[in-house]
Amino acid sequence: MANLKEIRNRISSVSSTMQITSAMKMVSAAKLKKAQDAITDMRPYADKLTQLLQSLSATLDADSGSKFSDQREVKNVLIVAITSNRGLCGAFNSNIIKEVNKLAKNTYANQEVSYLAIGKKANDAFKKTNKVIANESDVYEDLTFDNVAEIAQSLMDMFVAGDYDKIVIVYNKFKNAATQEIMTEQFLPIVPVEADANVNLDYIFEPSKIEIVEQLIPKSLKTQLYKGIRDSFASEHGARMTAMHKATDNATELRDQLKLTYNKARQASITNEILEIVGGAEALNN
Repeated sequence: MANLKEIRNRISSVSSTMQITSAMKMVSAAKLKKAQDAITDMRPYADKLTQLLQSLSATLDADSGSKFSDQREVKNVLIVAITSNRGLCGAFNSNIIKEVNKLAKNTYANQEVSYLAIGKKANDAFKKTNKVIANESDVYEDLTFDNVAEIAQSLMDMFVAGDYDKIVIVYNKFKNAATQEIMTEQFLPIVPVEADANVNLDYIFEPSKIEIVEQLIPKSLKTQLYKGIRDSFASEHGARMTAMHKATDNATELRDQLKLTYNKARQASITNEILEIVGGAEALNN
């Protein structure tokens, strides 16, 4: 009987867990739709803005380059790690942490590396190194362009001031609900792009080409960071929905196995009781 009670308790526990994971899956599915629409609507604008900026920058003289494209000897590197504030989303956060550690140990092994955490999971992972310069996890509480633009502006200010010679961002790019792609993008300095000889860029600019580029660069950088965070936000809900779906399926399978084990044990217990009664009756008759 004690064995049957233990199995019943496990069935109850697994059923409760299954209800929780199923509810979390539905919540993430509801949030995913809105997050997916936001990043899907934004990508064409961000890509076109980047393309326009690169086309204009490629035609500028070397002496008239932007302060954001200053190529210096790389001594200090800042890695912007974009994760989530919460877990229960599979390998979503751990993949970013592994990629950042890989960059620090391999690509930038000879440089001084610091971190800016966007997401509590990134802050928890790197704060033990004492190299986290800021924790911007609160941005998820009100994820707007203006709030992200403040972070991007602080990154630009640090680069111009010479605090860091290179700034890269690492995030999960949203492809679909079940697939996320780890992206490592150079934020600053701006990577120069060679002009295409087949493209006619003989335009009349008003104001000057340099002024237009100087206005576009900050907006493009702010948009780049905002797109990265938006991508990560949509990827988080997709990863959590997938993880909770698998957890629910596993809990359902385990519950069914426990029920089968319980029924077999109960049947064996009843059979033993019947055998004891029959044996007792026969002993009385003899």
